[in-house]
Amino acid sequence: MDEAAARGRKSIGAKRNPESADAIVKAAEAVLREAGYAGFSIEAVARRARAGKPTIYRWWPSKAALLIEVYQRQKHVETPDTGNIEDDLAGFLQNLLAHWRDTPSGNIFRSLIAEAQSDETAAAALAEYSNRRRSHTGRMIERAKARGEVAADVDAGIVADLIASFAWRHLLAGRLDEDDAVIAAVRYITRGIRAIPGKV
Repeated sequence: MDEAAARGRKSIGAKRNPESADAIVKAAEAVLREAGYAGFSIEAVARRARAGKPTIYRWWPSKAALLIEVYQRQKHVETPDTGNIEDDLAGFLQNLLAHWRDTPSGNIFRSLIAEAQSDETAAAALAEYSNRRRSHTGRMIERAKARGEVAADVDAGIVADLIASFAWRHLLAGRLDEDDAVIAAVRYITRGIRAIPGKV
């Protein structure tokens, strides 16, 4: 065990120690806040948390994986359940874009997307996160199917990808305050997936 690990909090191997893991994530948030994405490193987090680098890498296999956990901890986006798919999707997108605009989360996620273009570990971490979010967004579509709003043969995952594509494009382009565009995009999407009365 290296000297830093010996001074740090006790690890319980591959299984996370909740207290130590929480301290590491809080340290990561502090480093990101003070040094920005460019100055963020596992070494800086380890020093801040008084934890060993091997412990951090055992629980988060890459810098990107740790950053995604920081991002998820900061992300508080309401997923509406209004009983109307158009209102649900528009509300979700508006909440997401506002969160990216009004908190540091937008810059974190934009940086993760950029790093994923040249770093395989960042790309893998981002893909894993995106798949989880795809399932989460897809549940709005499945609820609408159960209400009879959306055609039974619609692939919820593809619709979730369309919603994510719109959101990511606006994030990367710095266009996070276009509510009219959100409403129009959702209207176009829902026109294509709505159930046709009398058609099974």
